[in-house]
Amino acid sequence: MNDLEKSNEQLCAIYVDMGTTNTRVWLLRGCEVLAQASKQVGVRNSAQEGTTTALRATLKELIAAVQNQAKQLLKSRAPVCVAAAGMIGSPLGLAELSHITAPAGVRELSAAAARFEFPDVTPLPFLLVPGVRSGPIEADFRLSDPGDVMRGEETLCVGLHALGLVEPPAVVLTLGSHWKAIRLADGKIQESVTSLSGEMIHAVQTETILASSVGNNWPDKMTPDWLEAGMTEQRRSGLSRTLFCARLLELKNQGTPQDRFAYLLGAFIASDLDALVARRVLADNTRVVISGHDATARAWAFALARMSLSAVVLTEEETEKAFLAGLNQILIEQILIGAISTGGSTISSTASSGIEGENLNGRAATS
Repeated sequence: MNDLEKSNEQLCAIYVDMGTTNTRVWLLRGCEVLAQASKQVGVRNSAQEGTTTALRATLKELIAAVQNQAKQLLKSRAPVCVAAAGMIGSPLGLAELSHITAPAGVRELSAAAARFEFPDVTPLPFLLVPGVRSGPIEADFRLSDPGDVMRGEETLCVGLHALGLVEPPAVVLTLGSHWKAIRLADGKIQESVTSLSGEMIHAVQTETILASSVGNNWPDKMTPDWLEAGMTEQRRSGLSRTLFCARLLELKNQGTPQDRFAYLLGAFIASDLDALVARRVLADNTRVVISGHDATARAWAFALARMSLSAVVLTEEETEKAFLAGLNQILIEQILIGAISTGGSTISSTASSGIEGENLNGRAATS
């Protein structure tokens, strides 16, 4: 058990990770998960519906669900607040919280975290963690690099570092709806590069002629030969042509839908990988930690190994634990400076080991 796990064993709080398509909620006492709930509702619903009604109803439901699940375990102890990261702080979430500028670590994230009240969701105060942006502040389409942004991954990186699962300098690769490479150095996020590859693969599977060629599920295993063939063809012919080649392979009865999906995945990986190498986000001896769907993460590890780059693939449990640890560190800092009340409980100052900085005054917002 490390120092982070030993401290604040009685701190009770609710943690939220809101993404594009999914919302997850946990209730923790210290580092122990007492209850959890999730629902396939995210900020995409706000974008489609033009309102946050679904988000608010979902959060209210999930927060009530974890409180009910843990009722007997908590007895008289109630959660002190809801700590949240991800798209909840975006313009499509409950309240917009501006990105902070990289380089950014625990100190900067803690200083910019803000308190909000959403009484239609829960009487508990909310602590929202900001995202991080890198690159030029002013947008200009003529610039070769308009920069990048993240929401949620910054909290994951804080937790990975706190738990010793990543040792900067390194690159954290997160593989979800968006594929994001995050470069860490000196204990802070330095920059990130994001692509739409996850969403594009889903769109290719469901909205194009390739639907029958590659199937509509992500296989649990990828065939290495087919992965490599897709990577090779992408480098020779480009991404769009390689995608159509998957259709041609089906017409010639070559492989199964799972094989052809591996071929397609290889094409997307090669496209993103070569861009990251060209930008020098990935270079010789770069340490890489990968979070995401296990088969996709291992496909990336396979591709990196072809370039003599080693990678560690995180389990789903490690990724979840790191995200919660990141939120916990930021919450503890807020409690220590008095921004969040513990209702009389004491929090040891050793809990913030490695955390520096001051908190900016939390901004209250009505719903």
